[in-house]
Amino acid sequence: MPLIIETSHQRSLAYGLAADSAADFSPLRPDALALLIEKNRLLHTHAIPAMETLYQQIVNTHNMVILTDANGVIVHSLGDDDFLEKANRVALQPGVAWSEASKGTNAIGTAIAEKAPALVHAEQHFLSVNHFLTCSAAPITDHLGKVVGVLDVSGDQRSFHKHTMALVRMSALMIENQLFSATFEDAITIHFHARPEFIGTLMEGIASFSPGGRFLSANRNGLFQLGLSYAALQSHTFSSLFGLPVSSLYEHYRAASPGLLNLCLHSGVRVFGRAQLRLSSSVFQQSLAATETSAPPPSTACGATAGHAASAARRLSGLRYLRTGDPQLELVIDKVGKVLGHDIPIMIMGETGTGKELLAQAIHNDSPRAANPFVAVNCASIPETLIESELFGYEDGAFTGARKKGAIGRILQANGGTLFLDEIGDMPFSLQARLLRVLQERMVTPLGSAKSIPVNVELICATNHNLRERMAKGLFREDLYYRLNGLVVKLPPLRERTDLETVVKKILAAESSSERYRVSPELLDLFHRHKWPGNFRQLTNLLRTAIIMAGDEHEICQRHMPDDFLDDIDLTPAAGATAPAQEIATTVANLEEMEQSAILKSLAAHGGNVSATARALGVSRNTIYRKVPSLK
Repeated sequence: MPLIIETSHQRSLAYGLAADSAADFSPLRPDALALLIEKNRLLHTHAIPAMETLYQQIVNTHNMVILTDANGVIVHSLGDDDFLEKANRVALQPGVAWSEASKGTNAIGTAIAEKAPALVHAEQHFLSVNHFLTCSAAPITDHLGKVVGVLDVSGDQRSFHKHTMALVRMSALMIENQLFSATFEDAITIHFHARPEFIGTLMEGIASFSPGGRFLSANRNGLFQLGLSYAALQSHTFSSLFGLPVSSLYEHYRAASPGLLNLCLHSGVRVFGRAQLRLSSSVFQQSLAATETSAPPPSTACGATAGHAASAARRLSGLRYLRTGDPQLELVIDKVGKVLGHDIPIMIMGETGTGKELLAQAIHNDSPRAANPFVAVNCASIPETLIESELFGYEDGAFTGARKKGAIGRILQANGGTLFLDEIGDMPFSLQARLLRVLQERMVTPLGSAKSIPVNVELICATNHNLRERMAKGLFREDLYYRLNGLVVKLPPLRERTDLETVVKKILAAESSSERYRVSPELLDLFHRHKWPGNFRQLTNLLRTAIIMAGDEHEICQRHMPDDFLDDIDLTPAAGATAPAQEIATTVANLEEMEQSAILKSLAAHGGNVSATARALGVSRNTIYRKVPSLK
């Protein structure tokens, strides 16, 4: 029995329920139910269209669609007449509470208790009278992440279908997005995704900001893409998250036919976006239609133009580019070179940021499939509610909010080419069996379809997890592991490589429009001392920012580095340093005194002006305050 069900059964016992209890018929009076619906008017209004669309997908399958409030009280339902009669026998009807405290383990109550989707099938229900049911429920949350209701599909357990839960989750997400849009009507709302064709679909991230650019909230996918919690985002602005001033956003939408925005997240990830400027005090009441054929964007916030990025991609053409003199990497390249074109799955191990996708792309480009698609999917960055449709696709009308002609899914997009599954260790356990079936049968069945489609892909996977440990914990299927375990190679972290100087030169050449930039010997020495926890991703973002900071200068120096990088260097002893701990502590204390003395002298010279002092010393204001606490 799944852990979520076992835990729920324990809660049911704690509530004093007995498994053989009869169904509890105590619905709200009609006037009380009407009052409850009015109290949840916004949820009810935006959920009804989604419920009707969802019901069309399951009509005549002995099922019903249910909407509850945050406490599990049913406020609306749609269903087949024959099943509604059975449902009424167990009080599965409007006005009745289906919390765990009332009905024990059931999908609605358990989804509320766990704040997560719940599937409860047949005998998994706590009450014996409900064993004829199979129920799939997903919580609906507001813009603050608070559960405001539950969407559920319940039916005869003999009519169970594996796709039902995915449809319920996606419909719930659609309702959440509708609620989000209704909440922020006087705001700047940005719709964004790394793939432009997904803007305007359930896959998109949505974030809203005040007219001045202060962060207000983000939907579930927005939080995933931004990579920050709701609490952490409260200190951010549109500019700090997307690298573009709000004034530039307004200017962009003054154009007659504004194109998609080409933005860079604070993490360095490039995304496309369109904005809705629904401001009561502004003439900007327009939004941009999402299309892949949009006009070129006005700006790119990641330090390189789109054309320049394409030029950089051409340089990273194959395995040959990756040969930079490091012996560990040379061994990896030699191994993968021998299996090219032999239909052997490749598993790339390595810490985050070590270049796993770059190696996968190079393998594809040197393989016989190079003329066909290379499709990359990051299993860790896609919400669990969407990864199934992202991988396998869906039929037209498979769920509310879907694109009108359906979507073929990433696996079929890679047909004839290479499918790269990054962070495979984070794939939801429930989907691993479907992936294994696809790999064994070479057939894909989209969501909402009964038809299987042949597919032929070369598979490359990557992970920073120890998959054997995840198997031992029951998080990764053993049969899938051995299906993927063809050739396993491990990329060394940046701190262990011997080719740092060559790598720096290649990144500078790829990121700048010319090869005029170089790193000073002093800074290169600091690079050698750094531990690089983010590996090449960290180094690339650091150099990309440094290029902008250097401007017309030819040499990138220490003053072009961010404060946190220099702080990390302060904590990293130079190679070969073996001084006793007390001596090191004394040296650090002396250095801190010298830094503070220098800052105080500069402050005096600038009349106590912290901003002027920070500019003169080439550091941030925060660094000044941190080094001289008495200024706070």
